[in-house]
Amino acid sequence: MRLVFAGTPAVAVPSLQAILASGRHEVAAVVTRPDKRAGRGRVLRSSPVKELAEQRGIRVLQPGRPGDEDFLSQLREIAPECCPVVAYGALLPRSALDVPPHGWVNVHFSLLPAWRGAAPVQRAILEGDEITGATTFLIEEGLDSGPVFGMVTAEIGARDTSGALLDRLAHDGAGLLLATLDGIADGSLQPRPQPADGVTTAPKLTPDDARIDWSTPALRVDRLVRACTPAPGAWTTFRGKRLKVAPVETSDVAGLSAGAIQVDGDVVLVGTASAAVRLTQVQPEGKAMMSAAAWARGTRLASEAVFE
Repeated sequence: MRLVFAGTPAVAVPSLQAILASGRHEVAAVVTRPDKRAGRGRVLRSSPVKELAEQRGIRVLQPGRPGDEDFLSQLREIAPECCPVVAYGALLPRSALDVPPHGWVNVHFSLLPAWRGAAPVQRAILEGDEITGATTFLIEEGLDSGPVFGMVTAEIGARDTSGALLDRLAHDGAGLLLATLDGIADGSLQPRPQPADGVTTAPKLTPDDARIDWSTPALRVDRLVRACTPAPGAWTTFRGKRLKVAPVETSDVAGLSAGAIQVDGDVVLVGTASAAVRLTQVQPEGKAMMSAAAWARGTRLASEAVFE
């Protein structure tokens, strides 16, 4: 099929690579978000999808909004049969959805209808799911509610962060997307409506959501930190300043009050509503990530030190 691929961040790159490597479909153009300034120098940077497209000599479209008439005119001129989508980052209006005869086929990183929304991987870890996966579905105007083509499942490991899990799902989803496009092309695959039961939503996790509440059980603290790694980054406060916290380790140490810090050599424990958790790495404001033990030595913790 003649395709226009839509995607922006690194998580979309494996899918574009899989389509190109297959040689079974023509990628006539790529749609990605406009370049953004980033870093201390505020340098204008291209998206990972744009970088790959330019390396392969593929036409790149970067509309401010996918409903802009200039973009729609370009899309109609290209005349794609189908538009695969992976983490594009903008809502597609009906005027764009109607252009390809086979529609826009999205890879979503959950087992729909579970975790519709912007943060399915983070929410799955936060809520303690043991199984997740990726789903291909036909985009409609509702939030991730379109009919489903296929799914692939994956286990959530006890130490998985959202970053590590998303990386695995990006590769699993790439294979699923390619199989879906093949099935659409040869007429062997038709989408089926999502079930009405089991719908959950996955709104984006904000920095406020990522603040650690030490009065919750250790299991909840562990899930929150892993769900927020690498972004938006779990944090707490110490002596009025923010301290970023890397994934913790659970322990069987009891008796520490919520937020209380205990140092024993290189072991730094923090109390929760259940057993204490062990800090692995932390990042003070304006500094690089460091071991919790090095931070504790440099901070010269008092015996009554607590996280706020």
